[in-house]
Amino acid sequence: MSDSSPAPTEALVLDVWCELQCPDCRTALDDVRALRARYGDRLELRLRHFPLEKHKHAFAAAQAAEEALEQGKGWPYVEAVLERVAELDRQGEPLLVEVARELGLDAEEFDTALIDGRHILAVDADQAEGKAIGVTGTPTYVIGGERLDGGKSQEGLRERVEEIADRLLADREA
Repeated sequence: MSDSSPAPTEALVLDVWCELQCPDCRTALDDVRALRARYGDRLELRLRHFPLEKHKHAFAAAQAAEEALEQGKGWPYVEAVLERVAELDRQGEPLLVEVARELGLDAEEFDTALIDGRHILAVDADQAEGKAIGVTGTPTYVIGGERLDGGKSQEGLRERVEEIADRLLADREA
């Protein structure tokens, strides 16, 4: 999923392989916000879905995120769900629809999208691509062709992303 706001074509892309039921991805949300604040439109953040089998609501949450993107509030929805990751564990799909309603999205359309599976292919494609490039856990970042795995430890990860982004942006400006 790409951020719903248009980014200039020269923006550096940071793929954020994430799962919306993952407590580590919730923790990484602060890093994602800091990166967005630091780089603005010079860095395009793209959420990539990597639902893990151990979380039974992750696949539905990924589909719901795609519906939120379609309705124009992709990242706000992702952030709201990640903020409530513990509730998602207990409540499942009803929470996904509730978050949509709270954000002013068409909750009935969310419910329908989760039933008809219209976003399954997008989620499956992300997951297959993630596996192909070696993603094994979440969060994982890919920037400038370099994969950084935060599934085991997030210590120093944002700083590493910043080092790579600064270098690549400096190279573009040179």
